Amino acid sequence: MTEDGAQDSGKYRNHRGAFKPLLNFLYFLITLFGVAWAVQVQHMLGLVVFREQYLALMLGIGLVTIFIAVKARKGEPDGGGVPWYDWIGAGLSLITTSYIVVQYPELILDIASTTPDRWGFGAIIVLLILEATRRLVGWILIWLALIFIAYAKYSHLFPGILNAPSTEWARLGAYFYIDTNAVLGLPLTVMSTIIIAFILFGRILYSMNADKFLTGFALAIMGRYRGGPAKVAVGASSLFGTISGSVVSNVVMDGPITIPMMTNSGYKPHMAAAIEAVASTGGQIMPPVMGITAFLIADWLGIAYSEVVIAALFPAVLYYVALFMQVDLEAAKAGLVGLPADRLPQIGQVMRQGWVFILPFGILIYTLIWLAWEPGKSAVAAVFAALVIGFLQPTTRPTLRKIWIAMVETGQTVLDLLVITAVAGLIIGSLQVSGLAFGMSLILVTVAAGSLILLLMMTAGLSFVLGMGMPTAVIYILLAILVAPSLTEFGVPPLAAHLFLFYFGMLSMITPPMCIATFAAATIARCDFWSAGWAGMRLGIVAYIIPFMFVYHPELLLIGEPLNIVLALITALVGVAFLSTGFAGYLFAPMNRISQVLMIIAGLSLIPSPLGSRLWLAVNIGGFVLGIATALRQRMLAAAKVAEAV
Repeated sequence: MTEDGAQDSGKYRNHRGAFKPLLNFLYFLITLFGVAWAVQVQHMLGLVVFREQYLALMLGIGLVTIFIAVKARKGEPDGGGVPWYDWIGAGLSLITTSYIVVQYPELILDIASTTPDRWGFGAIIVLLILEATRRLVGWILIWLALIFIAYAKYSHLFPGILNAPSTEWARLGAYFYIDTNAVLGLPLTVMSTIIIAFILFGRILYSMNADKFLTGFALAIMGRYRGGPAKVAVGASSLFGTISGSVVSNVVMDGPITIPMMTNSGYKPHMAAAIEAVASTGGQIMPPVMGITAFLIADWLGIAYSEVVIAALFPAVLYYVALFMQVDLEAAKAGLVGLPADRLPQIGQVMRQGWVFILPFGILIYTLIWLAWEPGKSAVAAVFAALVIGFLQPTTRPTLRKIWIAMVETGQTVLDLLVITAVAGLIIGSLQVSGLAFGMSLILVTVAAGSLILLLMMTAGLSFVLGMGMPTAVIYILLAILVAPSLTEFGVPPLAAHLFLFYFGMLSMITPPMCIATFAAATIARCDFWSAGWAGMRLGIVAYIIPFMFVYHPELLLIGEPLNIVLALITALVGVAFLSTGFAGYLFAPMNRISQVLMIIAGLSLIPSPLGSRLWLAVNIGGFVLGIATALRQRMLAAAKVAEAV
């Protein structure tokens, strides 16, 4: 699988015979237990189950499944069964996690104890997690985890502020094994209690042909306009993001349909790939389902997920406004037109077939935001609503086989997230036990020398370095530990600080050289990866600026006085429009470099800034006047060219 959950079949053994039903049953169990915990079945049955017992159970099933299903090396032949050493790995996974499931109530009575059973099983579980990570995700996460573990053990050898008392191996092993700040911590909790239910929701909708409805809806609404196929790609990918929250999944699901549609209408392959990658990346920030990182933010800050959704709404709107505008202007620049009417579905027909999908989304939003249910419980309610309403018409009616497949595919998708969150737990545990989190925060504050903008720029740079091949969730976790305290010390509201980290972690998906989403899209488009990468950065340029905007003006996150919120939203929206025009290089007619620069300056001048209120107002007015003047000049030039042609 890819880092965000799209399956890479080359890593999996092609099991036949009895092994395939066994694996499907294990995948099914992962999903079943996840759904059961989300609706609190244990409380209904009157059982007392610690969360850590449930997490250990999920980790155990996941590790057993990985050692049976995933190849140990690339050259391993298919059809060879499970090697003996993988049976040992599966057995050790079962033993070490079962010990927590059975003995946890006794283990927590003396949480600081370092008896041989604790540190011994802890050492084994660390090795099993790292090996599972190597198979599914690669070496980058492993080396990162080992660096932090080594620091926790040898921190007494480091100079200056990094010097700290070291931790004995036995203490580390026991800490990783049962402490709630390590493997059984926040990342694994969010994945096991929330994300599984949302992935199942997406899979159930997909089994009911919701993807066809979303694509058909986008075609009916936007297909007739210039650059219609690209706008369909943006619309479909953003809508599909609401049921997947997974970047690469969006690309591989939508790309085979939208990319050929764009290239056939006149878009260059690299531009088509860039549009799909940027549109799919926006799925991580598009409410109501924003991927695992948004749920991590809610749990980290101890706030309702609905607060994260509401705060993230307008920045997501700005992101897609900028993308839509650039797509439209690119089409105008290339002289592209929309699709003919006979190739477009009728909106009435689309809605007659797809209206059933509105209710599940409505229930999800209502229970999540208005009733403030736990996110996992809201997702399960939406799943049941989708199943019930789907029976009303043949085209969406789910069969038992489709439901089984959706459950199995959900469990399979979870495997990557399981090992990623388990490794994240190792990293968090190392940072907590060593005290590095406090030391790094102090270093950053010292280097920033009182400058918030310098601290933000250093954070953005660190995000890009960490993002080279790293999952967004892991980048966020590292930055939340190392950098978020520094940002809040500078007075940045906690939610704004964490969303800043989220955005720059996400941008690794479209930022060369390790932009996984762009690479997937370029593979589908069969185009040059670098050309698609640079085009994607230009199309997504606003996403590099929006985080700085809402750090200085939390009003963009709908935090503050109503009047200030309205003024900030209007200013940001106009500024984004000017920026998009400048980077596209077209408005009524092709723009020369000077006009592009002027429009970009106008856009930047309209973005909320750290200037004092009066100066900020003057800069905003000046930027607005400059942008309008440049637009009018472009209009006059276009009219003059038309007159000359006549």
